[in-house]
Amino acid sequence: MQLSEVKSLIENQSKVFIVTHKNPDGDAMGSSLGLASVLRKKGCAVTVVAPTEYPDFLKWIVGDDTVKVWGEHSDEIKKSAEEADLLFCLDFNALHRIDEVGELVSVAKGKKVMIDHHQQPEAFADYMISDTSASSTAEMVYAFVESIDLDYLIDGDAGEALYCGIMTDTGSFRFPSTTSRTHRITANIIEKGANHSMVYRRIFESNTEATLRVIGHCMSTMELMNEEGVAIIKISKADHYKLKIKKGDTEGVVNYGLTMPHIKCSAFFREDKGIVKISFRSKDDYDVNSFAREYFNGGGHVNAAGGMSKDSLDATIEYFKSIIKNK
Repeated sequence: MQLSEVKSLIENQSKVFIVTHKNPDGDAMGSSLGLASVLRKKGCAVTVVAPTEYPDFLKWIVGDDTVKVWGEHSDEIKKSAEEADLLFCLDFNALHRIDEVGELVSVAKGKKVMIDHHQQPEAFADYMISDTSASSTAEMVYAFVESIDLDYLIDGDAGEALYCGIMTDTGSFRFPSTTSRTHRITANIIEKGANHSMVYRRIFESNTEATLRVIGHCMSTMELMNEEGVAIIKISKADHYKLKIKKGDTEGVVNYGLTMPHIKCSAFFREDKGIVKISFRSKDDYDVNSFAREYFNGGGHVNAAGGMSKDSLDATIEYFKSIIKNK
């Protein structure tokens, strides 16, 4: 499949299915809704799908009210996947990252396009755009739209969605993946009408009292392995009930560990429905992607990765401590 074929399908106002990974973050929803906005202006019938719910602080993005969430709109999602001429898979590169929706995508008759910046992609799509050096999938979506000559359709609404994705996945433009091209793209987005300061406020200045108390709890119970340069942050099942934690309340907590100069790796462990979900963040050339893949059935980027464990929270943390000492 060639890019010209993708462009032709869009020009013909096809039915489009856009799906992103489970537990969507700013890049996932920003890239999805940004692309959806452009394609709708071109006349395509677009369905945006999230395999799971996502935080309230992302629900200001224009087009959010059209998102179909698996479990709430499963029948509609099945129908849309079956009827789609074109399926976009954004911000993930393996079908297991979208749970049950992955089965629908795998058997769908429409052409599949993957746009993603994570390492070691699986070859499940007809057209794969994979760039591990890209700052975000939102940046890649902008480049894709530009490559098919539709960037004139990016307005303030689409631009704010894409800006959200770029800003959140670059850590507000501070991560090494931020390049001069990243800044040129965001400059173009602002020129097209995106209100960048509003996007920042919506994402980073919309904390509830409960969220701040969760962050305070995490910081007060944080454990440091100073010799190894490692910070350990955790949330137990009991904490979930005690603090009444909602989706999004722990977003970004893992990054706080890295604000200490001597800490090179921060790990966040959270009990969740019989498993422990783990987020890793690191600095410089400290590779948490390969670490997560080797020990915790996960992966991601060199400086940002995730994993999971079926052991208890305490057992998982003890295991982590034992292996991180040898890293």
